[in-house]
Amino acid sequence: METENDTQISEFLLLGFSEDPELQPLIFGLFLSMYLITVCGNLLVILAISSDSHLHTPMYFFLANLSFSDICFTSTTVPKMLWNIQTQSKVITYAGCITQIYFYLLFAGWDDFLLTVMAYDRLVAICHPLHYTVIMNPWLCGLLVLMSCIFSALNSLLQSLMLLRLSFCTGMEIPHFFCDLNQVVEHACSDTFVNNIVMYFAAVLLGGVPLAGIFYSYSKIVSSICGISSAQGKCKAFSTCASHLSVVSLFYCMGLGVYLSSAAPQSSHASAVASVMYTVVTPMLNPFIYSLRNRDIKEALKRILGVPVM
Repeated sequence: METENDTQISEFLLLGFSEDPELQPLIFGLFLSMYLITVCGNLLVILAISSDSHLHTPMYFFLANLSFSDICFTSTTVPKMLWNIQTQSKVITYAGCITQIYFYLLFAGWDDFLLTVMAYDRLVAICHPLHYTVIMNPWLCGLLVLMSCIFSALNSLLQSLMLLRLSFCTGMEIPHFFCDLNQVVEHACSDTFVNNIVMYFAAVLLGGVPLAGIFYSYSKIVSSICGISSAQGKCKAFSTCASHLSVVSLFYCMGLGVYLSSAAPQSSHASAVASVMYTVVTPMLNPFIYSLRNRDIKEALKRILGVPVM
């Protein structure tokens, strides 16, 4: 098989969902709608938090960062796909593919760490309410967000640099709507053993450790809630965690779906569908989950939109 060195590869082909020309306008309209809803919904959450002094608390500070990360996460893949459909092109440059993988992993990892930080915030709020403002001070909140971003950036940088050592066959086609790391590595013509080891290790470390932290936080939270005597107190304590639990469940279930679909043989279409749920649908639903279940957010949004607050 004829191969070229990876530095000589100029472009890849993203096959997307379907090659049927009649389906392209439908796919374009669907993804454009979801993308606009995602961006507008998360921007409204950020605007509501920044404009209302009552929401200048650690919980909403982390939520604003999560919304920003979700906008960036979706923006790494959908605009390029929409551009390819509009121009009837499937091409992505080699440099563009590596860049897309870097930012995709960066914001996916940042989402993961932020959800863990938010679980810790709920742990402190419920288990140590009298010391909450002292423990979750602005310096610590900023440090947690910064370290989350740095850890995610280091992982994405490592994965991207590992790709540069691979050689690819000429005319390489990726059966996806964006440059998925697993798909790109699988289609390399050189030995990918080291890359696979690094990918699996990173998946366990960046997926397992934050998830373990979330489980630990909620085990303590449940234990503390069970110690509350009044039913009203229990409901109030649990209500502060309901939105976060919903987002965590959605994030990890979709992520598990992506992993299982990519691990199954002959599953490029299933993997693409699962990736849509993970990269587009999840960030789109997060603002609705937090705004519909949170009275403070709803009131702040009403003030922004000029709707009378009852």
